[in-house]
Amino acid sequence: MHTPREGEAAPRLWGSYVALGDSFTEGMDDPWPDGSFRGWADRLAAHLARARPQLRYANLAIRGKLLGQIIDEQLPAAIDLSPDLVTFCAGGNDILRPSSDPDALAAQFEEATAELRATGADVVICTGFDTKEVPIMRRVRGKVATYNAHLRAIADKHNCHVVDLWSMAVLQDPRAWSEDRLHLSPEGHERVALRACVELGIPVTADWSEPWPEAPPADWLTLRRADLKWAKQHFVPWLGRRLTGKSSADGIEPKRPQLAELCEKP
Repeated sequence: MHTPREGEAAPRLWGSYVALGDSFTEGMDDPWPDGSFRGWADRLAAHLARARPQLRYANLAIRGKLLGQIIDEQLPAAIDLSPDLVTFCAGGNDILRPSSDPDALAAQFEEATAELRATGADVVICTGFDTKEVPIMRRVRGKVATYNAHLRAIADKHNCHVVDLWSMAVLQDPRAWSEDRLHLSPEGHERVALRACVELGIPVTADWSEPWPEAPPADWLTLRRADLKWAKQHFVPWLGRRLTGKSSADGIEPKRPQLAELCEKP
């Protein structure tokens, strides 16, 4: 929980917010009843709008996008929108590729961050998650840690806010993740949004670090069946796209390409 303390500076009331990124920022797998995705960035925008109801918000993020694609396609659009606040979270899809170089990715990321800061916008950067408990993805943990170190240095150099996902131990619980084990669950997205609010000084009444309720332990057979289901329904199709050069981004457009006031769905 974060509430203003006596003598604490009032939070800045941003008038416009643009989110850049991939599936994490697009909001998979946090669906609205109509099947569209919400996600932590939409949730953050809602929190921001409670402090400034006229907030205008755009979300340019598209699932499956690599860092270079985000920079080429989303960065110019974001600069044209002239927002007060930008969240820039990218590079995760690159890190998953065996040939990726976190040092080279960080150089690209810094150049884009400098462009955003040059517009006068405040910028929020998200580190990568700690993947030690995630099957398959734990093999890239060292690369994620290296990239994160660069991101923190970039944030320090360019005076950006950082949402440190790596340190969010609450996200190590399986309930923070959807069935595909790659995207956050609705509750996981809300935890990230609350953590971003704390970083930005936005008062919230919930605590992102609140422990999960006690859950009954799963037996070995149940866990193995869940692993087999995950491999069949999620990992094999994901691997197939990688091997065939297909992308989950094919045919997908940004869900909120223009700045507009929020209209909460039922």
